[in-house]
Amino acid sequence: MERIAVYPGSFDPITNGHVDLARRGLEIFDKLIIAVALNSEKTPLFTVEEKLDMMKQSLKDLGDRIIFDSFEGLLVDYLKKCNTNIVLRGLRAVLDFDYEFQMSLMNRKMDRGMETVFLMTGYQWFYTSSRLIKEVASFGGSVEGLVPDYVNKKLIKKF
Repeated sequence: MERIAVYPGSFDPITNGHVDLARRGLEIFDKLIIAVALNSEKTPLFTVEEKLDMMKQSLKDLGDRIIFDSFEGLLVDYLKKCNTNIVLRGLRAVLDFDYEFQMSLMNRKMDRGMETVFLMTGYQWFYTSSRLIKEVASFGGSVEGLVPDYVNKKLIKKF
């Protein structure tokens, strides 16, 4: 039986930390669905289409083991649509843990069969976040090496 996990997030934009987590996720799972979550509480810099394009370009060497998608609504409903019960999430710091732990418990309350697998981010990406990347890039700072080259070009063009 194929082990499929969903790696949800806003990915606005995808960072090298996200790329690292996806690669490491494929060491555990047979397939990974990277899903852009549409969140009405956030004002994104990039459209869903731009995010999916950046993800595809950043992870194209992984072939057909990765599926790129987007969803709106509850994650538990999306997992049912994908015929899996596994969520992959990354953790950077204690604040991430508190938030992710709450989300995991709420998801399990809604669907007892749902499992969340947490991976610690690679040490070189520990302080990298999409929010921080956008802030630095918006002021003309370099984020080279923190995001894939293709994403860096898109950020430069955007700002």
